[in-house]
Amino acid sequence: MPRIPYVPIDLAEPREIVDAVRARRGGKLLLLDRLLLHSPQLAAGWNTFLGAIRMRLSLSPRLRELAICSVAVLNGAEYEYFHHAPEFLKAGGSQAQADAVRDVEAASRNVKLFDDAERAALSMSLEMTRSVTVKDETFAKTVEALGNSQAVIELVAVIATYNMVSRFLVALNVEPEGSN
Repeated sequence: MPRIPYVPIDLAEPREIVDAVRARRGGKLLLLDRLLLHSPQLAAGWNTFLGAIRMRLSLSPRLRELAICSVAVLNGAEYEYFHHAPEFLKAGGSQAQADAVRDVEAASRNVKLFDDAERAALSMSLEMTRSVTVKDETFAKTVEALGNSQAVIELVAVIATYNMVSRFLVALNVEPEGSN
């Protein structure tokens, strides 16, 4: 159970904000949304920001979702992993990779399952999540593997953003849909 009750699933007001969240979610409100909507302005900002992170960056969806899944595992945010592992698979990741991400540190060294860019994303996720600071060597490998500044900036932004998301989920004890 969440630490704060969810707003009703049929919440209608404030209409503009609720409709915008529903539009991004394909017509429904997820449990996360039903907590965020306790603060409509927070929900509105979150919806716009996360919509950009998820849909408007040039970073490969596969790398984005791999980074999100790794942050989820590192922070114990099962809700986040539950929602993003299927997105990783849709973006071309394999089930073996999704399973391997359950041990991010080992996955970051796994040359059989992950290519250079994927291992770089995993290493960045690991260091940014565990210690915030990224080693120079890790950063250099990421720049080399991704090949351009925009991709590196976007990867760092995805990892930072989903650390925020996972911390929100864990602090409020949000469980995956259907498990509560």
